[in-house]
Amino acid sequence: MQIEKISDTYHRITFSDGSQLFLVGTAHVSSSSVDQVRAAIEEEDPDTICIELDSGRLQSKQSSWQNQDIRKVFKEKKGFLLLANTALASFQKRLGAQTGISPGDELLGAVSLAKAKGIPISLCDRDIQTTFRRAWAKSGLWNKCKLLATLISTAFSDEKISEEDLEELKKQETLENMLNEMAKELPSIKEVLIDERDIYLATKMFTAPGRKKVGVIGAGHTKGILSALEKLDSGEKLKTTEELCEIPESGHLGTVMSFLIPLMIVALVVYGIVANGWSQGITTFLYWIAVNAGCTFIATAAALAHPLNILACSVTAPFFALNPVLGVGMLGGILEATFRKPKVKDFQDLNDDATVFRGWYRNRILHCLLVFFFSSLGSVIGTFVAFPLLIARI
Repeated sequence: MQIEKISDTYHRITFSDGSQLFLVGTAHVSSSSVDQVRAAIEEEDPDTICIELDSGRLQSKQSSWQNQDIRKVFKEKKGFLLLANTALASFQKRLGAQTGISPGDELLGAVSLAKAKGIPISLCDRDIQTTFRRAWAKSGLWNKCKLLATLISTAFSDEKISEEDLEELKKQETLENMLNEMAKELPSIKEVLIDERDIYLATKMFTAPGRKKVGVIGAGHTKGILSALEKLDSGEKLKTTEELCEIPESGHLGTVMSFLIPLMIVALVVYGIVANGWSQGITTFLYWIAVNAGCTFIATAAALAHPLNILACSVTAPFFALNPVLGVGMLGGILEATFRKPKVKDFQDLNDDATVFRGWYRNRILHCLLVFFFSSLGSVIGTFVAFPLLIARI
């Protein structure tokens, strides 16, 4: 395989069988990227256009969650996935507002031009929800917390970025430094979001029909895709797309901890009864209820949940915390969506409202997520605060 580097964002690849792929690296909110993609397609006149999109994102660039019942999302335990997805979308929305480009306009422009010219397209990216689920499953508790904290802080960041800054981000050296920093802080996240998708995208483009293809990708994937394409062309075995779509089982430590903490709480209460009698045991259990319920009450009240929801979450949190299957956040999200049912306008304004702090309280969909997150956080804090207090009483 031969690689002709035209620039940091343009590469012409000639495979061993003589077929070619013209790879265009873009920034997803850059106006120049929109023009570059259009020019590349016009000049190359390819047999197939390969695009860094999956079918779900192509059908609805606004939100892949809009047609779902928000209560169903919580019941299926996808609340944290929706939270992460929304925070990321709001960040891209803000960047796009600064440059006058909607996130992914260059990808949608490639689709439109392909249809106008009658050129087949190949959607080469992995389903976004599969990517998030793999990232979540492969992350430990600390990395999950860092991921959510990073996404949420990024969503509300007021950092300004210019078109010149975006062009700088497309340079290979800048991108490598950024990815190396991500690998240090969140190695499992970088593996799923970047490395695995490099292989997935490369495989899909390599196997796409046509002797002459144009590939439109985010510039951050360029180096990884080129490396994967070389291996594929030489016959080296890589993970298949099917393997890259499998959702790994939760780590054993997380499973053990989900059962161990409730068992330890119950053990402390039972020990109090055996060692000091029923009165002391019941008092210990009431301490547990008071601390966990109190922390959950404060958290859900801070989220401005419906009064009945605040009461329900506070009362049930100490008992849900003892059950490794149930979670008070799931209850909080479902009840908030029941008491304050989202309206059509909430779906329409979802991405815009997600870019401002007030919008998370105003928009009923975002507010459900806020209640879900705060009630979960309150119960977790309550558990860790109560534990040493219970030990001290024995």
